Amino acid sequence: MRAITYQGTGKVQVDNVDDPTIEEPGDIVLKVTSTAICGSDLHLYDGFIPEMRKGDVLGHEFMGEIVAVGSGVTKFKQGDRVLVPFNIACGQCDFCRMDAFSLCDTTNPDHEKVEPLYGQSPGGMFGYSHLFGGYAGGQAEYVRVPHADVGLVAVPESLPDEKVLFLTDIFPTGYQAVEQVGTGPGDMVAVWGAGPVGQFAIRSAFLLGAERVFALDFEEGRLDLARQAGAETINLSKEDSYERLLDLTGGKLPNRCIDAVGLEAHGASVIGNIYDKAKTAMMLETDRPNALRDAIMCCRKGGAVSIPGVYAGFVDKFPIGAAFGKGLTMRGGQTHTRAYMDRLLKRIEAGEIDPSTIISHRGTLEDGPEFYRNFRDNRSEFTKCVMTP
Repeated sequence: MRAITYQGTGKVQVDNVDDPTIEEPGDIVLKVTSTAICGSDLHLYDGFIPEMRKGDVLGHEFMGEIVAVGSGVTKFKQGDRVLVPFNIACGQCDFCRMDAFSLCDTTNPDHEKVEPLYGQSPGGMFGYSHLFGGYAGGQAEYVRVPHADVGLVAVPESLPDEKVLFLTDIFPTGYQAVEQVGTGPGDMVAVWGAGPVGQFAIRSAFLLGAERVFALDFEEGRLDLARQAGAETINLSKEDSYERLLDLTGGKLPNRCIDAVGLEAHGASVIGNIYDKAKTAMMLETDRPNALRDAIMCCRKGGAVSIPGVYAGFVDKFPIGAAFGKGLTMRGGQTHTRAYMDRLLKRIEAGEIDPSTIISHRGTLEDGPEFYRNFRDNRSEFTKCVMTP
């Protein structure tokens, strides 16, 4: 089969690789009908996530049709059209029973590689290095999906792929980001990063009743998309985040701040543009926390900061004094995707949101290498790339 494979930092290509097969009774094999490039795939592409190997199949946002079913699968059959959450969860451990699916205790066979870094290992993930299980991803014609009865969600025939594909990751990620800090009526929400996750955080904040939402980014094209969702925007290449938010909120500042950027954040300050890049280049820190620093400094006293943006290791110049002094709540973590998919699917069916509005480019797997380059280097125009194998 054809698949997009990792070839080293800044290089992916489309290769012929072995077709997947049923390996365990709970497996299915999926014929992929739609797959997308996620912002967190760029962390692999840019070499920030260790334990990537040449030839690894990429991709964790995908859906399709079941073509083979393991003997232990009871809820699905050949021919079913399904969504696949990016986390791989067993459904039986203590964390899965609490719907904390990204923390699954059993699905990461590489847990010993992560534990020295994190203390404990999260669960496995599709297409996301040999730190998280080495599972082949879904930017491919076919993919093996373990624990099918736990993760899969059936898709109503009335909904096309483009309306539901992002339930596999970025829609639940944006939703969890605002829900986990208690966003509700009357709240002022500021979202750093108007990329795909930021776009869904903006839309989810409104779904949960937020009074006002502010989007902060350097890219005017992404800010245009945020304005279409009702957000008030701040172009960080022209405006200071703190002063502008102070002005827009009448001196209050937002009480819910979302870092939807993560470890490759750019900054408008000398610290952001020079200090962090130099430190990461010399491996004196692994991540660039510019958006996180800004979110903490701009958050109202007694407020909350949510971190859906991916961080991998260690950061420098972290404003812990501000977080402590203002009494901020902080929440982060990989999304417990399966916990949100059913309820968000109902919102799509009801017409409350159309996730396909963030798609900027469509193509096939053969377009994948060019999409990766442009998604990284031309962010204003390339918001979300979807491929049909």
